[in-house]
Amino acid sequence: MAEEDVVPKTFRAFVESADRKFARVRDLPSYGRAQGQHYFQKVFKAYMRLWKYQQEHRPELVKAGLNRWEIGEIAGRIGQLYFGQYMRTSEARFLVEAYIFYEAILKRRYFEGCGVKDLRVRFKELRFYARFLLVSLILNRTEMVKVVVEKLRALIDDCKANFPETNFKEWKLVEQEILRFINIDTTFTIPSSRPFRYCAMLNCHPNSVPYVARFHAKKVLKFRDAILMSYHRNEVKFAELTLDVYRMLQCLEWEPSGSFYQKHPAEPKENGVAVDYSGASGLIDMNLAADMTDPALPPNPRKAILYRPSLTHLIAVSYKSCYGNNL
Repeated sequence: MAEEDVVPKTFRAFVESADRKFARVRDLPSYGRAQGQHYFQKVFKAYMRLWKYQQEHRPELVKAGLNRWEIGEIAGRIGQLYFGQYMRTSEARFLVEAYIFYEAILKRRYFEGCGVKDLRVRFKELRFYARFLLVSLILNRTEMVKVVVEKLRALIDDCKANFPETNFKEWKLVEQEILRFINIDTTFTIPSSRPFRYCAMLNCHPNSVPYVARFHAKKVLKFRDAILMSYHRNEVKFAELTLDVYRMLQCLEWEPSGSFYQKHPAEPKENGVAVDYSGASGLIDMNLAADMTDPALPPNPRKAILYRPSLTHLIAVSYKSCYGNNL
């Protein structure tokens, strides 16, 4: 093997290995305790290795034909993994990590500039925008939602113009869904109102409420799991997240007391030095083990989000939410 071929072949081997592991966890249900946790750790490790390798050998890989959209796809997979972990654990740090990766993809334009005739890459970019919209919605990043909606709309129009033989009706429906969602949510939300999430600065800590404290003295009261679902037809929704479930989800979470929800978020630090993720160096850190939440706050209850489930599905989710560790 020629020396110049070692790096690209090693990179492709890492990609294939990470993709195989990703396929094993992609469709696992987001409910139940410790569901597939062992596999998720393996997938995170595989993508951490892959991401670091492409950082360290970026010039050689670009010379060998690595496309920017391929880097974006790797970062997008990592974002998917983090969001999946958030859905399974309700830990805010995973949601924030997903946002960091998706925002970096957008700012560095990993998908932009590729050939307009590559329909496969266009679909990857469409899926990226849809996933980023969901993460931004849950994080209440309204300004980013508006930016991504405009990019999604422009991309759909561009795809329809360049690929007239392909039907983009499904993506047009996605665009209509998100526009309706944000319009209704904005109409019935007072701009100056307090957030749906519990905030340590605005709400009393549970232990500070006298009658709850007295109850704790006799019996430990812990809200561990919740099932959020909706059955109504033609509800305002985006993907399978309906507007009412979207609001209930936030009402069952503590707003991190750190800097996550600032207008200009501060990034995690390494050795006391702030890491800037908005540059073009490609340095995006994976902080899976980092504890970015306030330890003084109680953990968020795990939430299973169901859209029009059958009775048997609801019973199965209820059972796994309660006894998942014993299955």
